[in-house]
Amino acid sequence: MYKHSKWQNMKILFLIFHGLSPVSGISKKIKYQMKGLEANGHKVFFCHYEIQADGHKVRMIDDQVLEDYGKSPLAPLRKRIGYHAVLQYARENEIGLVYIRSFHNANPFTIRFYRKLQKAGIKTVMEIPTYPYDQEYRNVPLFWKIELGIDKIFRKRMAKALSAIVTFTDEPAIFGKETICISNGIDFDAIPLKKDAVHPDHPIHLLAVAEVHYWHAYDRILSGLGEYYRQPQNREVFLHIVGGLGQYEQQLFDRLIREYNLQDRVTLYGQLQGEELDRLFDQSDFAIGSLGRHRSGIDKIKTLKNREYAARGIPFIYSETDEDFDRMPYILKATPDDTPVDIREILHFLDTHSIPAQEIRESIRDLSWKTQMQKVIDHISKEK
Repeated sequence: MYKHSKWQNMKILFLIFHGLSPVSGISKKIKYQMKGLEANGHKVFFCHYEIQADGHKVRMIDDQVLEDYGKSPLAPLRKRIGYHAVLQYARENEIGLVYIRSFHNANPFTIRFYRKLQKAGIKTVMEIPTYPYDQEYRNVPLFWKIELGIDKIFRKRMAKALSAIVTFTDEPAIFGKETICISNGIDFDAIPLKKDAVHPDHPIHLLAVAEVHYWHAYDRILSGLGEYYRQPQNREVFLHIVGGLGQYEQQLFDRLIREYNLQDRVTLYGQLQGEELDRLFDQSDFAIGSLGRHRSGIDKIKTLKNREYAARGIPFIYSETDEDFDRMPYILKATPDDTPVDIREILHFLDTHSIPAQEIRESIRDLSWKTQMQKVIDHISKEK
């Protein structure tokens, strides 16, 4: 328990610098994190950015407008440099902790804001969802590369203005600031258990769910499926890819599907949720995690997708190091390179591993968001 009652029933401001989407995995994660904090007895206020129906760009606290930046060309700039309203809200409402989701936006304005929070006696922790993240900017427009350049200049000074940095890696410090190491969590109430698959007598269905980026490397599974079908096969294997595709990924996938003549064996669904997605999980035998984190210079990471797959109760493959899963019996590890995934290895794995969906789900009960967010509170409660 806490040494002081101030860490119980605390008021927490959860701050992000962007908006939400009903189909975004990130948006769902943020809601689950807040729910985890509330499950530990805290009152959580949510500060986020929104573009309203009339075009006004506003900063919101829950469903109330905190600050209206208007809809002039200067509105995005005002949003990026103006944090006085957030600071005033935190002071007036006796916020004890500001939990910040990094937007890679270290600059003099955010630093000044964090320092003023610190001066007001308000703890500030920043979650950096992926670290290191510089490689993620490899194929982005010039504007975002300039933003990253500014972040590089000021990130160490920003870190000094924070109480701690929350990471999903095992790094003891980031940008010179002590870290709080947690895992991506799960809201078990929000993720239904899939039906147990029945194989090997029926076609095998592979499922990949993501907002697809180059580090997911789904081209490896497409190429692997193409190589599998170069020879006559007795077992049918189908691949289902769910999630938004960027222009590069769309063109790459379309080309591979044409080259390998996979039109009847690969389906690109776009974004799905709810019962449609549940039905796909029910019919699927095996899931595809990230296969190319090495492309963004990352080895160790605890992805949300791995945890969602396990909560569904489906075995899966990935290529990074994830200490929560590397030794689990329902995991198949891919090599961290760009070679095609060997579909025969997946089939052999399924033939030799039959683990009930409920057993997979129960193996990660300690990864609830309630447990993970409690680690943050425990850490800051020990600070002087």
